[in-house]
Amino acid sequence: MSPVRVLIVGAGSRGGGYAEWIRRHPEVARVVAVAEPRAAYREPLADAHGVAAGLRFTDWREVAALPRLADVALVCTLDDAHVEPAVALADRGYHLLVEKPLAQTRADCEAIVTAARRNGVLLGVCHVLRYAPYTRMVKQIVESGRIGEIVSVDHVEPVGFWHQAHSYVRGNWRRAADTAPMLMAKSCHDLDWLRHVIGRDAVAVSSFGRLRHFRPDQAPPGAGERCLDCAVEATCPYSAPRIYGRFLAEGRTGWPLDVLTPRPTVESVTEALRTGPYGRCVYHCDNDVVDHQVVALEFTGGVTATFTMTAFNRARPRETTLFGTHGELFCDGERITVYDFLSDSAETIEVAAANDGLIDSGHGGGDGGLLASFLPAVAAGDPALVATSGEDALRSHLLVFAAEQARLEGRVVRLDTPEWSSPVLDGERSPAPGPSAGLAPPR
Repeated sequence: MSPVRVLIVGAGSRGGGYAEWIRRHPEVARVVAVAEPRAAYREPLADAHGVAAGLRFTDWREVAALPRLADVALVCTLDDAHVEPAVALADRGYHLLVEKPLAQTRADCEAIVTAARRNGVLLGVCHVLRYAPYTRMVKQIVESGRIGEIVSVDHVEPVGFWHQAHSYVRGNWRRAADTAPMLMAKSCHDLDWLRHVIGRDAVAVSSFGRLRHFRPDQAPPGAGERCLDCAVEATCPYSAPRIYGRFLAEGRTGWPLDVLTPRPTVESVTEALRTGPYGRCVYHCDNDVVDHQVVALEFTGGVTATFTMTAFNRARPRETTLFGTHGELFCDGERITVYDFLSDSAETIEVAAANDGLIDSGHGGGDGGLLASFLPAVAAGDPALVATSGEDALRSHLLVFAAEQARLEGRVVRLDTPEWSSPVLDGERSPAPGPSAGLAPPR
């Protein structure tokens, strides 16, 4: 079967990362078109994939105005720019793989799912944690019954002090109105992961959290507006020159440096810190998303879970403990430890070092696992091969919206009420793909 033809919509960090995986797996897919307004990101990606000059677009609208050019569109724009290209390209017959979160609002999420269903195209959502090797191992252990029935779960996302500063204080996801609340922008992964591993839907949720530290009243005396002009920069743990300088010294050229400049060097990064948003003082930005949050959940059958997201830690893999009736399981992306009550013994399973679950290693192999799952589903035109369907992702997104409502209103929100029923989910299953499914004839 011919490789799946891919259109990249948004050639930033995520789009570029997916494109690189595709470049290394030409037997699976090939990038044939790219839509990206920034030439400095569009042209290198297009050059690397041999994209024809006429298939390099500055705006996805140019693509949507043409007959279908590829089999699947990877929508990797910023959060607030998913719904329009996703719906328009679905209407053109493109299968869709949409970066998380699906959209910023419940209505927009439902609109994307509805568009895919209406056009009979496959819709996948980039909940890449589901595809990490350690997640598959955890899920297999749970389903084997080794720890009995899950009673409760404790799940922690240690975002990391420098990642919070990079993405959620200085960066693109710093303001909820411009992108999405922190729980959606960063941690919809995690509530989806809990649903996936527990194998149940949530029925009630509460949440607490706020912006505690990255604000003007927490600035040390003498702090300047920018790190390069700050008298106390040398003693600040959030110093941009120190954070990005360390990555440069390690020889990195990808994320997070490629967010500052498409070709990271000492000179280009320094210029970006001098003039761009990533050189601003973390105490004098226009950010408003929380820097710590807890979520308490009740699932069907009385299973409970807690989720903690915090910026104030060493960046490391997520950590989860599952408490079962016959045993306990701990996992952190590097190892899984299963303790058996009956034998009073523990087994530790080492996850491959290359899949360490860290934020800058392809989400512990999840990025590649996602593409290796979705692209063959497109080739076969088979919805059953899509591990994270639009409907399934919508359920996780509704849970996140409910949790954020609970935080803002200071109450328990129940999801088993008419308020949280969705007409899009009433029918539950997408229809089988229509005439546009599978690979179109080569052009």
